[in-house]
Amino acid sequence: MSSEIMHQIVETIEAEVKSRPSAIEFEMAYQARVAADRIKFAIKHTEQFANPCDAIREAGLQLLDALERLEALDRSFQMRSRIAGLHRNGRELRRANEAAR
Repeated sequence: MSSEIMHQIVETIEAEVKSRPSAIEFEMAYQARVAADRIKFAIKHTEQFANPCDAIREAGLQLLDALERLEALDRSFQMRSRIAGLHRNGRELRRANEAAR
């Protein structure tokens, strides 16, 4: 097997690994969702039970900012997961079509 073919194989494998979320990314996405749920709970209870004042409003805004950041992170993870799935499914479809020929 020539070194050019080996180089192409290695590049293909590296691209495949980089295109998929890693196990730590899945764990981080899960923890981000848990944190987002807890922040939503805190915002809801702060609005319901706290006496309205500037400090509480500021705390609510800080929690809302944190929530938006976590949700943006979750959206980017979801998009990356879908793209990796589409690439994998497309490759599997091509392999099936080639095998059928």
